[in-house]
Amino acid sequence: MVFVLSALLSACSGKPAAPEPTPEPPACPQVQPCPACPVCPTIATATPDKEPPAQAPALQRATWQDLPEWSSDDLTQAWPALRASCQTISKQPRWSATCKAAETLSAKPTSKRIREFVETWLEPWQATNPDGTTEGLVTGYYEPLIKGSRSRSATHAWPVFGPPADMLTIDLGDAYPELKHMRLRGRLVENKVVPYFTRAEIDTLGDRIPAPTLLWAADPIDLFFLQVQGSGQVELDDGTRIRIGYADQNGHPYQSIGRWLVAQGELALDQASMQGIKSWAQAHPQRLAEMLNTNPSYVFFRELPASGDGPTGALGVPLTANRSIAVDPRHIPLGAPVFLATTYPLSDKPLNRLVLAQDTGSAIKGVVRADYFWGFGADSGARAGKMRQPARMWVLLPKEPTS
Repeated sequence: MVFVLSALLSACSGKPAAPEPTPEPPACPQVQPCPACPVCPTIATATPDKEPPAQAPALQRATWQDLPEWSSDDLTQAWPALRASCQTISKQPRWSATCKAAETLSAKPTSKRIREFVETWLEPWQATNPDGTTEGLVTGYYEPLIKGSRSRSATHAWPVFGPPADMLTIDLGDAYPELKHMRLRGRLVENKVVPYFTRAEIDTLGDRIPAPTLLWAADPIDLFFLQVQGSGQVELDDGTRIRIGYADQNGHPYQSIGRWLVAQGELALDQASMQGIKSWAQAHPQRLAEMLNTNPSYVFFRELPASGDGPTGALGVPLTANRSIAVDPRHIPLGAPVFLATTYPLSDKPLNRLVLAQDTGSAIKGVVRADYFWGFGADSGARAGKMRQPARMWVLLPKEPTS
């Protein structure tokens, strides 16, 4: 088990394998004097031609004047999301004083009062890529509504699985603090941990997977995009709706089916949106499984209690439409306010506003990288599916206490 885990860890780390050690040269024989013994050769140590470039810190100190349209953003729309974040991050010593101070504001403070509070207690830090650049990418996501049923039928044949009983989750952060946000998923086969089943294998095995079937979906492509979004609502035959959310994932990396379609010459790059992919799938039903299985990642769900709030994000609080984002928690602290400077989908119109880092996503990797939560329903889905915009980000963190 230890050997296999170390092998998996080595594979995840991305570091090259250590070179085989070079044997020491044999010493000159000492059986009898050897005045003519040649000098034993020495092994030259290879040195790199130049030092690798230094990486820029992920967060660089900034000023409020650096944030475009900071003074005109309607912060009353972000205040409920900020208070929601405090439900969790107030337990952290760094945030406790700030969140306690937020409780002293009135129930519905003005935008001016919120701005004064934020500037008093927080300071901006610009998210910066390792190469020192500050521009990144923001995509969009939403809470979809799909058709489903509690029972399988000819019209509802696609299972919505809960987490499998045979899937192991190994939290590497327990043994290696630097890998705090890295978890391995696998299964035990003859006392060895092997990767868990891929999407194709899960679809082939079907109900032989030891996982609970929560629901049966009517459309496989809708179910796929529900997995991509991570949460959504399912409308049953009688019109009632059930909310389900992310519970776990099979451990395989997310692969974009849109990129696969572009690489296959099936779609142009500007057609590879959610809407474009759905249209292609409807026109090529015989290739649907082939397309979906190019993404080995598979998401398992859990049923959530009915609520009028948004879906629950990775922080454990409801997401707020237009004010919540998903981030890479290795670089951006989960729960922190973030000022996002980007543009609306397929547009140069500025979209500059305060948002809260309240979610994560398997495709959200990097420092200047975010997924913008548009909200619930088809209209939000249309915006989310088209959003792939350049962005800059500033993380707002509590001021360091002055000595």
